[in-house]
Amino acid sequence: MKRTQRGVTMIGWIVLLIPVAIVGYSGIRLVPIYLNYTKIARAMTQTGQESSASDTQQSIRYSMEKRLDIEQVDFPDVKDFTIRREGQSWVLEIEYEDGAPLISNLSVTAKFKKSVRIGDKPE
Repeated sequence: MKRTQRGVTMIGWIVLLIPVAIVGYSGIRLVPIYLNYTKIARAMTQTGQESSASDTQQSIRYSMEKRLDIEQVDFPDVKDFTIRREGQSWVLEIEYEDGAPLISNLSVTAKFKKSVRIGDKPE
C-alpha cells in the first residue's frame, strides 16, 4: 500500500506564518494611533455639543484645549485645529498624519481628517 503525505510541512507553516506575523505586528503598531484619533474625535464632538454659534473662536479653541488635556492627547496640538466661520456656524476641523516605525527604515502612516459644525440649527 502506498503512503501519501498529508498536512503542511514545517516550511509551509513558516511561509504561511510570516505574512500573518507582519500584518499582526503592523496592527499592533497602529492600535495606539487609532486610539488617539478616537480621543480627538470624541473631544471634537463634545466641544461641538457644548459650544454655540455665538461663541468666539478663542472660546472654542480654549474648550478644545481643555478637552485635549482631559483626554491626555499630546499630538496633534490645539494649534493644529482649524476653526473657521461658515455662514452662521463655526467649523472645527483637523487634518493630520500619524505614524509608527515598523522595522528598520519601514513605517506605517495613517491620515486622519475630521470636521465638526458648531451652531447648526436642526431643520
